Amino acid sequence: MPRLPHGLILAPDGRPRCGWGASTPDYLAYHDGEWGRPVGDDRRLFEKLCLEGFQAGLSWLTILRKRDRFREVFRDFDFERVAGFGPRDVARLLRDPGIVRHRGKLEAAIGNARRACDLVDEAGSLAAFVWRFEPGPSARPRRITWPVLRAMATTPASVALSKELKRRGWRFVGPTTVQAFLQAMGLVNDHLDGCAIRGECEAARRAFRRP
Repeated sequence: MPRLPHGLILAPDGRPRCGWGASTPDYLAYHDGEWGRPVGDDRRLFEKLCLEGFQAGLSWLTILRKRDRFREVFRDFDFERVAGFGPRDVARLLRDPGIVRHRGKLEAAIGNARRACDLVDEAGSLAAFVWRFEPGPSARPRRITWPVLRAMATTPASVALSKELKRRGWRFVGPTTVQAFLQAMGLVNDHLDGCAIRGECEAARRAFRRP
């Protein structure tokens, strides 16, 4: 059998996947069903921005395994409701072992919810705002190989979106965090060439109606 290009591994079904995406069953389900598929739902976009912030210093697998509890305590990331959280809510969240108990990140998520409400007033939806930063074809590599992907920890699109969010008062939204957000939410397709899911995500992006 031909050797797979660097960065790809065979999943249990015998088809190639991005190496990280087949490393655990949790990752495989996330890689195949979510990562890189375009999202236009405001709550899911806000959720991902928040959870990427909570990931700082941790692995995404840690956050993924806590995601259901995060959704419970953050009201399914309804940012209009989270915007009303106060000191008692922060104290409650700090006692919850099912999430990441970091005061700064918790307070940032609540503050970001208020900023998200402001963005909806300005742009009509959070989706309409973030999808403005989708890079055009000329700004993307022709092929996504492992060396190319490793060199894209940040991109002009993630730097620009990070800058605009920070200017509006968002926290824990640095360019690296935002790049992970763009990849996960399907604003780019960074599945490696040869990954069995890359074509599915590309088809979903072609069919996706931009907000």
